[in-house]
Amino acid sequence: MKTFTGEFDKLKLFLEKGTNFAFSRFSDGELFIMQNKKVVLAPGHWQVGEKAGYATYPPEEQKEFIPEKHSEHRKELIEAFQFQHENYYIGLSGRKDVGDDDFEWQIKLRGSDDETNLTFANVFINDNYKRYVHEIVPMLKDRDIIFVVNERALLEGLPFKIKKDFRIGSNCIVNNHDTVEQVRKYIKDNNIKDHVILCGAASLSNCITHKCFEENQSNTFLDVGSTLNPYMGDGMNGWVHTRGYLTHFWLNSGNPYGTQIDVW
Repeated sequence: MKTFTGEFDKLKLFLEKGTNFAFSRFSDGELFIMQNKKVVLAPGHWQVGEKAGYATYPPEEQKEFIPEKHSEHRKELIEAFQFQHENYYIGLSGRKDVGDDDFEWQIKLRGSDDETNLTFANVFINDNYKRYVHEIVPMLKDRDIIFVVNERALLEGLPFKIKKDFRIGSNCIVNNHDTVEQVRKYIKDNNIKDHVILCGAASLSNCITHKCFEENQSNTFLDVGSTLNPYMGDGMNGWVHTRGYLTHFWLNSGNPYGTQIDVW
């Protein structure tokens, strides 16, 4: 049985040993896209399938997936989800976030009974986030880092140096798909090895990780989501409205996501 702490320890050990691996997060947004549901995060509202509501989404978090327009992205996302390699880890949306039925739906979509390379999409956030800040982030100081990150991000405040960055904008899953090839080509042309490629580009991160790791397993890929946003300036401060695990840690908000422990 997988545990929230145990899965964190496993990925942390890979980094400590210098073992190259890939961690690709398929959180609820990726789940909904793979289920072919319309997904919209707009300035004043959200929509998932037929459900909708009011919310505040700043530019760095605005995106949309329209099934009849963006079917190719869904196809590539499912390919990334189903790709298998001994050092390629897929993070699933947790039962507490999406419920038992959708959790099991993900398992079935994988098309394999082997759960060895499945883990929690939330493994670096919620109750594990404080350990991520204190144990994972410091290890990046001694690594060569490539970062796929929003164009609004200021990198000077990060507690480690960035060797190369690739910038994406709002709705990057549609507007910046060429970044997949740009990252792949950069790694190949420059014979990049033993770097850590951080991806904070929504479901585009999954496509980048899949295509690059499939071709070359000599680097580590970490889908970091919004975990580093508090370090990257006012242009990335939408987390104060939408990320309870971040407000719990950085603002002492008491948000329950900050202590949520996922269960398998």
